[in-house]
Amino acid sequence: MNHQHIIFVCTRCGSSHNTKQYVAKSSGELLLEKLQTLYHDWVLQEEFSIQPVECMGVCDQACAIAFACFNKHTYLFGNLPADPECVDNTATAVLDCSSQYHAKPDGLLPYALRPELLRAGAIARIPPLLPCQ
Repeated sequence: MNHQHIIFVCTRCGSSHNTKQYVAKSSGELLLEKLQTLYHDWVLQEEFSIQPVECMGVCDQACAIAFACFNKHTYLFGNLPADPECVDNTATAVLDCSSQYHAKPDGLLPYALRPELLRAGAIARIPPLLPCQ
């Protein structure tokens, strides 16, 4: 398994800690579970890992995910709907956008080509680290 690409998923997003109301599972946990379910049949499963992160620090823009890979831009997305009625569509959009990310050598994701759910949700595009000299 190569797993050079990573999808990070904030598991605290939409939790009782952030909403101040009891929730059995956070929206981030719901999204993570749905992504893990779809992952088993995903054609790029050998190229990606899905990693939970306890907090990505964008609590006011929950639910958050990020794409990262060595020598590529890193993307952070937020405001993704992950309630039970929307989580299927969101997870599918995340994997579709991940496929686009994988196909780009620099990881750049043109706004117009991203799945609609991820267009307005871009919080940051972080340039790749340069090799130490």
